[in-house]
Amino acid sequence: MSSPDDDKQEQREAFRAPDPAGGPLTTDQGVIVDHTDDSLSAGERGPTLMEDFHFREKLTRFDHERIPERVVHARGAGAYGYFEPYASCAEFTRAAFLQDPSVRTPVFVRFSTVQGPKGSADTVRDVRGFATKFYTSEGNYDLVGNNFPVFFIQDGIKFPDFVHAVKPEPHNDIPTGASAHDSLWDFVSLQPETLHAIMWLMSDRAIPRSYRMMQGFGVHTFRFVNAEGKGTFVKFHWKPKLGVHSLVWDEAQECQGRDPDFNRRDLWDAIEAGEYPEWELGVQLVPEEDELSFDFDLLDATKIIPEEQVPVRPIGRMVLNRNPENFFAETEQVAFHTANVVPGIDFTNDPLLQARNFSYLDTQLIRLGGPNFAQLPVNRPVAPVRTNQRDGYHQSTVHRGTNYFPNSLGGGCPAHAGGDPEAYRHYAERVDGHKIRRRSESFKDHHSQAALFWNSMADWEKQHIVEAFRFELGKVDARTVRARTVEELAKVDGGLAAAVARGVGVPEPSGHGAVHKLASPALSLDAESLRGDGSIRTRQIAVLVSDGVDAEQVTAVREALAAEGAIVEALADTDGTVTGADGEKYAVDRALPTVASVLYDAVLIPGGPVDTAPVAADPDVMRFVRDAYRHGKPVGALGSGVRVVAALEPEGLAVSTEFHRAVSDRGVVTDTSPGAASAEFIQAFVDAVGQHRHWNRPPVRG
Repeated sequence: MSSPDDDKQEQREAFRAPDPAGGPLTTDQGVIVDHTDDSLSAGERGPTLMEDFHFREKLTRFDHERIPERVVHARGAGAYGYFEPYASCAEFTRAAFLQDPSVRTPVFVRFSTVQGPKGSADTVRDVRGFATKFYTSEGNYDLVGNNFPVFFIQDGIKFPDFVHAVKPEPHNDIPTGASAHDSLWDFVSLQPETLHAIMWLMSDRAIPRSYRMMQGFGVHTFRFVNAEGKGTFVKFHWKPKLGVHSLVWDEAQECQGRDPDFNRRDLWDAIEAGEYPEWELGVQLVPEEDELSFDFDLLDATKIIPEEQVPVRPIGRMVLNRNPENFFAETEQVAFHTANVVPGIDFTNDPLLQARNFSYLDTQLIRLGGPNFAQLPVNRPVAPVRTNQRDGYHQSTVHRGTNYFPNSLGGGCPAHAGGDPEAYRHYAERVDGHKIRRRSESFKDHHSQAALFWNSMADWEKQHIVEAFRFELGKVDARTVRARTVEELAKVDGGLAAAVARGVGVPEPSGHGAVHKLASPALSLDAESLRGDGSIRTRQIAVLVSDGVDAEQVTAVREALAAEGAIVEALADTDGTVTGADGEKYAVDRALPTVASVLYDAVLIPGGPVDTAPVAADPDVMRFVRDAYRHGKPVGALGSGVRVVAALEPEGLAVSTEFHRAVSDRGVVTDTSPGAASAEFIQAFVDAVGQHRHWNRPPVRG
């Protein structure tokens, strides 16, 4: 007679999948699969064929893996706004919303992380989604992009594999919202096409300071089509008005504990305060006759077109000016789809884009419970909708009349547009080729653009990338995976590979020189074009106060910074008030134990009586200032508060506690002169904050 434990074991075995090492890969129907890296296409660069049952099954099963949150991009934040073009783009596209500068097109934008669930933190190292729904007069257009201009794979059939690899380990569901684990790096080390996107992931681009300070990209090469039917290849770029700024990894990790909602709170608060974030939409345009003139394939989503080869042409701006009223009804239920296009915008044969055009609709069907999700207010077009689609889950439209075509009982309505010039017409592209599973040779270069990204970085960015690789690979238990990844990095840059190898305890690969020489300065966060206009609007500035502070001095500085648009908060050991040097009470905005330096963009230490430094003895204050300094943030100090900065003992920095007027040195602005802060000091501090970070500093002790 079997025991209860035996019965449980039999039940487990009955539901356990066959041993994956027991035979070849098959479909769900048991059909053996001989190739799963490329979709079936009409020729090497032709479109994906819908008869590819393995591709459709694989993507369908993947799309239906989670109920009800999104499989990827589960954690997000959204806002409404408008888009307006600068001038007519009729030369390149007939899209109505890109024609008249006086017409504002409503939009909804959703920002998101990719790997983690809804309950994960905002500041994880990850790709960020940047999806925009344009409610145009011709129907909804969805530009579904990311904050990286490239993706990890070239063919959508690999998407389930990539996401399975980057998601938490299947045996213990760890880690949440992180890529630092064995399965992701095992996949990366075996799929060199991932390397370009991995370089972006290891850079500070993967930990944005704010959604409002984040670039966006359409990733794929799309096609503009004008009224004459002429096509032009196009890549889309969003550039934030505030400049492109990021956290550093140390900050990002602490933010996850201090404020896991750091980015979504920032977006919400800015819009509520009337500080509406703005982006400029730019395009890179390539005439169709130049399609094959590059040393990479325009259809390859792991490649960029360097701006030095094809400049980005600004065509309009987007402003977000309204927060949603209900997170679930709007931000959670918004449904994007790459195939939601309008006349004048069309697709290319990019195999990743072709897969997304199938996958997004399939995903919404399971996630939103049926085909009627377009009737939800956040998804509803402003253009009239007249179809013969009926019924299904969550049908809310009360239809009348006939539901088929052709018909006579309904007067033939809704009728075909016939020759209506406003109707959508697919671009007439010749397609010819054998049905094959083989990637074009033009997709085979996986290392040169990863090297281009590395070569384009400033020295401090390169150091951050090395540290990121060391952190990520240091979390990988399998040393064979560490070593194999380093070998792939050696094909990008030998120096990078050697530095990473030393940090993760694997042999340095041979050949430590640069493999590729190309660079694109526009990719660096040091690029002038990405810094913004120097404004300090919405920058968070902490003022550290305690009993004995010169309250009059603090008030004057706060008012001056607030006039520039900064958000200034006074922090002290406890909430409530402190007693100023004049005996008056001064209000405290937040208690130090509830915040941290990582939540602010700059710190100011005011003074007290000439012979005292009211906050210098406080270890929490010293840690706050030290962290701000280490993270490259502007530091300002007045009067006796300069002693706090001097106590850090940074070698080679112009910090003197002797009497002097304002001195500014690598983002550290000090002034020991008595009385109120001078206009010179305030301007120097504003300029330092406007530069965001200062990485050319000498180190500090501790």
